Amino acid sequence: MTAMPLRPLLAALLALLLAAGCRQEAPPAGPELVVTTLDGSRWSLADRRGRWVVVNFWATWCAPCIKEMPELSALDAMREHVEVIGLAYEDTDPDTLRAFLEERPVVYPVAIVDVYDPPADFPTPRGLPLTCLVAPDGRLARTFLGPVTAAELEQAIEAAGGPAAGQGG
Repeated sequence: MTAMPLRPLLAALLALLLAAGCRQEAPPAGPELVVTTLDGSRWSLADRRGRWVVVNFWATWCAPCIKEMPELSALDAMREHVEVIGLAYEDTDPDTLRAFLEERPVVYPVAIVDVYDPPADFPTPRGLPLTCLVAPDGRLARTFLGPVTAAELEQAIEAAGGPAAGQGG
């Protein structure tokens, strides 16, 4: 049995270690969310990449939630770079929720989420409203517990590198 020279073996091992260390990790994918909206459409957060997305957990019995709905609706309607999704976080049925929204209409889609199995990639609401701002690259940029205004969301978008209010649509 011949002895293998140690130097080539160490060089090969070093090359393997360097190659493994230089491999780039994929950036975090960000939160995932796929829901069925009240109109029966499939809504996917991944399909909204390139836009700021406001994910708003709310309930029909929550007075602060109801108060912020018109502002969120206006933000969705007036800002091309922002999209809102309302997640009804309560034990209700689609017909009851549709009737509620007839009295308090919004322009953004609304889905019912299971309070016993909330979306795994978002904080479990410990109070309502809970609003999560998702950046165009898919990362969770900011979370607000309690009522939020359109102006506060615009400021958070600007602080996270997005366009200032009045810019970008």
